[in-house]
Amino acid sequence: MKDFENKVALVTGGTSGIGRATAIAFAKEGAKVIVASRRHKEGEETVRLIKEIGGEAEFIATDVTQEEAVKQLIAQTVAIYGRIDCAFNNAGVGIGNPIIEETAENYDKVFNVNVKGVFLCLKYEIAQMLQQGQGSIVNCASILGLVGLSNVSLYVASKHAVLGLTKTAALEVAKSNIRVNSVAPGVIKTEMAEPFFEVPFFKEFIGKHPMGRVGTPEEVANAVVFLCSDKASFITGENIAIDGGFMAQ
Repeated sequence: MKDFENKVALVTGGTSGIGRATAIAFAKEGAKVIVASRRHKEGEETVRLIKEIGGEAEFIATDVTQEEAVKQLIAQTVAIYGRIDCAFNNAGVGIGNPIIEETAENYDKVFNVNVKGVFLCLKYEIAQMLQQGQGSIVNCASILGLVGLSNVSLYVASKHAVLGLTKTAALEVAKSNIRVNSVAPGVIKTEMAEPFFEVPFFKEFIGKHPMGRVGTPEEVANAVVFLCSDKASFITGENIAIDGGFMAQ
């Protein structure tokens, strides 16, 4: 029997990169998967890829910055599959500018998705899991939630906030059979990261990864699936860096 047989996994930002890889990884382990995102075409493609390998999935168009949309996402997931056993709050955006060139509009964009989106998902996922009596949630942070990096101040600050939300939520539900953890990827070969690969400050950042390469979305997905599994039953409030050794320096 597969680890996630008869379980339901929700993945936000499941249209590419880490989100898509994680949705597929859950499906390979037997989960029924809800793929949530604003991007319809890409979301439906993730569903197609899951069905192609014999999995079961549905796409729900969702803007995680809107409370009513997140509330409806949870309600629709439960209407389709009856429950939510696992959730990966992965939707995120990245913007890179020196702080003196940043704008209030960029602040709102980054924090609305990366922080408010995670907060809203946690709020409604936990409410459902409390009704069920169990569940596991993983938030997507970043090693830039653990250190600073020039020219990406808003992203860095937003990912520090994700770690704070993760720890606090984990403490609040620790006695309710609900676990909340996070993953902190280093540089991963994704659609969002690739435009930065030739930017000088980012190339230098990549070069500081001791393994000498960038990671793959599948390597992050494996950690997310582990954290949601019964194999991680005594792990909560924790953050796992998937960074080729960057944080060991």
